[in-house]
Amino acid sequence: MSEAASQAAAQAAVRVEPAPSLDNALAVGPVGRLDPRAKLVVVFAYSLLMALAYSPLMAALGVLLGLGLVAWARLGWKVFLSRLVAVNLFTAFLWLFLPWQLTMGQGAWDLSLTYNPGGLLLALLVTLKANAIFLALLALLGSSPVNDIFHALAHLKVPSKLVTMFLLFYRYLHVMRQEYQRLRQAMQVRGFQPGSNLHTYKTYAQLTGILLVHSLDRSERVYQAMLCRGFGGTFWLLDHFSWRRADTGFCLVSGLVLLVLALLQWSGISWN
Repeated sequence: MSEAASQAAAQAAVRVEPAPSLDNALAVGPVGRLDPRAKLVVVFAYSLLMALAYSPLMAALGVLLGLGLVAWARLGWKVFLSRLVAVNLFTAFLWLFLPWQLTMGQGAWDLSLTYNPGGLLLALLVTLKANAIFLALLALLGSSPVNDIFHALAHLKVPSKLVTMFLLFYRYLHVMRQEYQRLRQAMQVRGFQPGSNLHTYKTYAQLTGILLVHSLDRSERVYQAMLCRGFGGTFWLLDHFSWRRADTGFCLVSGLVLLVLALLQWSGISWN
């Protein structure tokens, strides 16, 4: 094979997918037409209420409410299930460790592992709360483009530096992912085969270092380019949202639902 063909094959091998657009939303249902400011306020209040919940019954009701929001948002089942599995991979570790209790006897090495029913109930509560919050976030925030969410944060008087940091972090997180894929595929073109040996560990350490150096160089170039374009630390808002009666109705209904959930919590209703 000629040298030109070899170079073409190498370039094809290291080609990476473009970063996803910031204007894409996961859902296209009626929830997507609501004002992002209303959805942010509702999802913040809902997440706070679920985080403070200590009753499994209330957390289970929150999961049902989150499933209703997901159905209303018309999320694709593929997107919904893939993200649900990713979240519950973390909660699965709770079910492995919380139901067991390590007790110490008289001796230094006199240890015993006993079953703890309270830990199992705690794992259930944490799992329900995590899924309830995740479903609400996915349905409400996943139905708006990311740029609109940052725009709404600015309208809600979140500090501008914090909004700018979130925006740049999200934007260049995908750039770093592209750079990692490019370096990883370049390693594969050169015949790298990972294994459980010192060479693999050193190679991955070098990959991490190169990725950090490239990220630093890119951040300096981007910052200088932004200064050349007159950036002073603030992304100016050139357009504004329009509040509709549907947004008011959504906030009122959501507030009523959250009030009912809070009353159920404070009334002392238990799992039994």
